Amino acid sequence: MSGRTGRPRTIVTADPELDDLNSLLRFLLYTNEVEVEGLVYASSRFHWKGDGQGTEFFLPEREYDTPQTSWRWAPGERFIHDAVDAYAEVYDNLVVHDPRYPSPATLRGLIREGNVDFEGDTRAETPGSRLIADALLADSPGPLFLQLWAGPSTVARALMSIEERYRGTEAWERVRAEVSAKAVITKFASQDATYDDYILPVWPDIRVIEVATLAWGYMVRKTLPEEDLPLLGADWMRENITSAGPLGALYRVWGDGIQMAPGDMTDYFGLSGLSADELREQGYRVWMDPQPAGEWISEGDTTNMLNLLVPGLRGHEHPAFGGWGGRAARTDVGPDTWAIDDAAFGRGGDEASVTRWFAAAQADFAARLQWSVTPAYADANHAPVITVADGIDRTVAPGERVALTATASDPDGDDVTCRWFLYPEAGSAPTATLEGDGAEATVVVPADARAGATIHAIVEAKDAAPRPLTAWQRVILTVR
Repeated sequence: MSGRTGRPRTIVTADPELDDLNSLLRFLLYTNEVEVEGLVYASSRFHWKGDGQGTEFFLPEREYDTPQTSWRWAPGERFIHDAVDAYAEVYDNLVVHDPRYPSPATLRGLIREGNVDFEGDTRAETPGSRLIADALLADSPGPLFLQLWAGPSTVARALMSIEERYRGTEAWERVRAEVSAKAVITKFASQDATYDDYILPVWPDIRVIEVATLAWGYMVRKTLPEEDLPLLGADWMRENITSAGPLGALYRVWGDGIQMAPGDMTDYFGLSGLSADELREQGYRVWMDPQPAGEWISEGDTTNMLNLLVPGLRGHEHPAFGGWGGRAARTDVGPDTWAIDDAAFGRGGDEASVTRWFAAAQADFAARLQWSVTPAYADANHAPVITVADGIDRTVAPGERVALTATASDPDGDDVTCRWFLYPEAGSAPTATLEGDGAEATVVVPADARAGATIHAIVEAKDAAPRPLTAWQRVILTVR
């Protein structure tokens, strides 16, 4: 499930929504954990550039009710470039903490403009669509995770180009099968019509994971556990995020005085101290309650990336495994379509498979921002390192008592506390039990477990630093 380096391959496509910027800043701090193959400007129903020739564009039932030459796209938009420029300022610090971080030149070389002229526009190839098509056709191992933080049109155009090149040839069915097996699309909703109109009917065998949730987005306050709400507050954000160097300074929070595009009457997030009614009196289209200055706004697209970032949890290996980005269930949209929907797991739709990891993910993000401003390894905290005896994939027998032993060390010399727990929703032997605590535990396989059933056991290691960090390792037991 990984590329040549053993890390997941991925391409990010994003539009200039403020939550895309915030998600991108987080993503850049985790580029040591993935193989980045593209950073692509994309359009959506919410943001598109126009063709620069004054062409008017109109679709009914959108936020605009008259034809527009562009929509919520600032002149000279360069938010991806700006984020990578900030990354370049702190790169020398980051590689002290992990030499796998890609160079700024490498990341700049991966930035492309995709199909951004209009919503759902696939009329022509673009540098971004060509980059995606080339990556899908490349002889590279492992799946390619195509993250749709915007609309699918640039990915759709890439797939159209492959179809145009090969349909009608003897190689078409082989190429379509190979590309379908390689591509994994994650998307926060279908922000234009090209998924339904083209990708699904022509490329039905591509795995597609719907990651739209309230968690991590504008409406996170409606689903986050009460004990985690302080992580959205102005004090925590200021102390841990916005004060942390060039990357933190770019991170958008309520009342920061910034607007995505001049005159955007849907973007009131830079204002503070006004009620919803007062904002409406000024002409703003208020669709969520304003929050106090300095508080969290959104990282709505972060669920696209989260399961790629924690290799020990193995959430990227299968949609049903679960990880920081939540656990998905099958849908009937297509042959291999999935969606994060905790209601399917008997949790009342509270997004628990996502929010259970929120505090740990925030702590890790804050720690990496500290790496970006800390030139000495010894002056920052780093997560423990876990090894598991006898491997992370094991075959077991019905009724067997399986001993699990983990060893955790801390790069900074901190004490480490370990615990094992089962993730029953991810497996298919729900009556399995676990005994013991600490670094050693025993899984009791049900005597009636069927062949092929799986049990997911995870060891968690947390250091004793003033701001603790956590690591995980999942072990999958398969009944023979």
